[in-house]
Amino acid sequence: MRRVVAAVTGLALLLPALPAQARPPIEAQPSAAIPQPAVATGRFDPAASVDPLIGSARDGNTWPGAVRPFGMISWSPTSTRGDQTSTGAANGYQYDTTRVRGFSLTHVNGAGCNPGAAGDVPILPYAGAVDSSPTADTKDAKYASNFSHADEVAKPGRYSVKLDSGVQTDLAVTTRTGLGDFTFPADHPANLLFRTSNSLNGSEDAEITIDAKHRKVTGSVLTGAFCGRRANGGTNNRKTYYRLYFTASFDQPIVANGTWKDATLTPGSTHTTGGEGYATGADRAGKGSGGYVTFQPGAKVRTRIGISYVSLAGAERNLATELQPRATVDKVAADGYRAWNTQLEDVKITGGTDAQRTTFYTALYHAYLQPNIFNDVDGRYLGTDLKIHRLARGQKAQYGTFSGWDQYRAHIQLLALLKPDVAGDFAQSMYQFAQQNNGIWDRWLHNNGATHVMTGDPAAPTLATFAAMGVRNFDARGAYDSLLHQATVQNAEAENDGGCPGQCTGQRPALNTYLAKHYAPQDACHCWGGAAETLENSLADFSLGQWAQRLGKPAAALNDRGTWWKNTFDPAVGYQRARLSDGTWQPGFTPSTDVGFAQGSSATYTWMVPQGVAGLATAMNGQAIPRLDAFFHDEAGNWAVKGGSPLRYDPTNEPGLHTPWLYNGLGEAWKTQATTREIVDTVYGVGPSGLPGNDDLGTLSAWYVFTAIGLFPQTPGRAELLVGSPLFPKVEIKRSNGVRLTVNAPRTSDTNQYVDSLSLNGRQRAESWLPESFITKGGRIDVRMGAAPTSWGTAPVDH
Repeated sequence: MRRVVAAVTGLALLLPALPAQARPPIEAQPSAAIPQPAVATGRFDPAASVDPLIGSARDGNTWPGAVRPFGMISWSPTSTRGDQTSTGAANGYQYDTTRVRGFSLTHVNGAGCNPGAAGDVPILPYAGAVDSSPTADTKDAKYASNFSHADEVAKPGRYSVKLDSGVQTDLAVTTRTGLGDFTFPADHPANLLFRTSNSLNGSEDAEITIDAKHRKVTGSVLTGAFCGRRANGGTNNRKTYYRLYFTASFDQPIVANGTWKDATLTPGSTHTTGGEGYATGADRAGKGSGGYVTFQPGAKVRTRIGISYVSLAGAERNLATELQPRATVDKVAADGYRAWNTQLEDVKITGGTDAQRTTFYTALYHAYLQPNIFNDVDGRYLGTDLKIHRLARGQKAQYGTFSGWDQYRAHIQLLALLKPDVAGDFAQSMYQFAQQNNGIWDRWLHNNGATHVMTGDPAAPTLATFAAMGVRNFDARGAYDSLLHQATVQNAEAENDGGCPGQCTGQRPALNTYLAKHYAPQDACHCWGGAAETLENSLADFSLGQWAQRLGKPAAALNDRGTWWKNTFDPAVGYQRARLSDGTWQPGFTPSTDVGFAQGSSATYTWMVPQGVAGLATAMNGQAIPRLDAFFHDEAGNWAVKGGSPLRYDPTNEPGLHTPWLYNGLGEAWKTQATTREIVDTVYGVGPSGLPGNDDLGTLSAWYVFTAIGLFPQTPGRAELLVGSPLFPKVEIKRSNGVRLTVNAPRTSDTNQYVDSLSLNGRQRAESWLPESFITKGGRIDVRMGAAPTSWGTAPVDH
């Protein structure tokens, strides 16, 4: 639904009190459907509204397989387009790629490279004779199968598909184990192929052992290499940082077995080893190892699998603890479905259309896929130092995987809001990983592995935000001191260009230079981009300053560093701009340039000052609002919020995710309401293309959840919430610490998308934001919605 500025003349006549620049840029349209109750009859069942296939097209990089909330195991297809060393998508599944070479045990939701990470131990049910090495099948011509989406069912906690080979696959999981039924067609060979070395990015080594007598296969893969193919990381990121162990047992007798290594198949063999390496294409094709087990033709084979990052004994213990001996796929799937309902019930929405409820609860589902539980049932886990550690006292779980540059813009705030207990354990996990990594908080952790991806110091705003939002169950003082040390004392790798750009080794790179010049010089920053690094560090330091004040520690220097974004703002052009060591500006500037920036343009990054909106407006000489208007509209006044231009808003680009909410800080909150509603209505939706792009470990999904609720975190390191346009008539939020929040907007619709007035706990509130106490103590807001913009919330907001 496209709306244009030219269509608002009649509406504008109804608003004589509003200044000319406050005229609405869109035309109000009737609601697509009359709001319905969230659940018409029976028990509240949000999991019924989840579609795991949302985001599996349009490079959303989600995957549909069986998984529990924050689960260690995620059993889902690995697809192929005819290259055994690659896949159809970043995380092993792309909707338009309907050929699979196995069902892998681990996945990451929305890694922004192809292949991304994990995809460990693909297991292929194969209805044919195993008479050659599957590794020699470099184009996946033989040992793979097509399928149709008509034969595929994905639900929370369960995935099933009938392959064109005739094999029916039905998968369900617990947190650390899986149960799969593989039903083979009559009179066809029945085999399970364990491609132990074939992780998405390859492997350093792998091993497999077959115990036919006891109907058992065990093994492991030594791997890592997040985004190992990407050119700007080069060989720097082709490295190992974990070994995944697995144990699999079967309810049917093994009648034959064998192994393979590279091109050699050895029938009858029970053990082999061998990795693929981390090269790409022809340099890796034909390398690797695995094994197969054969059952009676037409068999239905129930397979029990346990995994561990600690040891084979840990995988066995996890399996014995979590999966009952007589468990069935139906029972495990039902338990998983209930587990998802328990988590999704954190947010109860009333009203909305079926499509809106599906979009909402699928977004919440995706936000609960990461971080991943990383410890075994006995509390042991693999550290960043590749040693085995135990949970800290009082810690319930060690969590792995943190895409910092992405997640700290929305995902970690949603985690803190809804799951402060999980957020606290996550914070403690990150602190422990940093302690094991010579005190360095890496920007992007895959499981336990420091990958160095992206830019800035995202752990600082993450933990500072947790502290502000009432997360208590972590060593806050120890973590703060560690992060402060990282922000003030240059580490040994700070002037190392290894992996640059994209995966620069140093954290807080060239820190001494940054502290001396008050900006990161483009020609001496050892980073992806000097202007981006300056903006990221400014926001991180602001967050640390806010946290320091809460802890009663000195904050003045950090608060001052939070304003250093001004040192890369060029008043002559009115944009953020890369600056050189001698103080001059990088030549050849245009607003669309990405020189000095990381995966974004100056036009986007210039707005990345949520901690100083008023200061940014001053720097723009009073032109912030018209410039922001132009950021969301094309030259003809049409909405331009779907991406495609470096000069305008990109709903998939994290540094700009907060920009629709900046109007609140500029005194025109109604424009936030109009803009966010347009994005919710036109950019997100149902079906495989329902996400605008790469989900980045649930970041885009978390943005949608906040925006649909009608609230958004104002600034990293603080807990205030900006008010937008609630999509649903009523939203009830249950924080895991017992605090309850309610957003009541009974008249909301696509027509009534503007806030007329708002009360907080029964008292009228003129501000377009909610105080920290709303999150920490709970409360209710009642929002009166109308069809026309109003002057509500016009007072600028800043810190």
